[in-house]
Amino acid sequence: MATQARDHLLASNEEFRKLAQEHQQHSQRLDTLTQKRYLSDDEKVEEVRLKKLKLRLKDQMELIERQYRQDQQIA
Repeated sequence: MATQARDHLLASNEEFRKLAQEHQQHSQRLDTLTQKRYLSDDEKVEEVRLKKLKLRLKDQMELIERQYRQDQQIA
C-alpha cells in the first residue's frame, strides 16, 4: 500500500515529486562524501547539514503520504 501511494504521489503530486527529487540529490551528494576516506571540516559540516535536510524532506513526504492515505480511506 505504501509503495502504491508513493508511486501515485510521484506521478500526480508536484510538491511530493519535488521533495523526492531533492531528497535523491542530497542522497547522492552524501554517497559521494561517504566514499571519501577523510572529510575536510567543511565537508563534515556539509554532511551533517545534508543529513538534516534529508530527514526534513522525508518527514514532509511522509506527511503528504499520510494525508493521501487518509483521503483515500474517506473516499
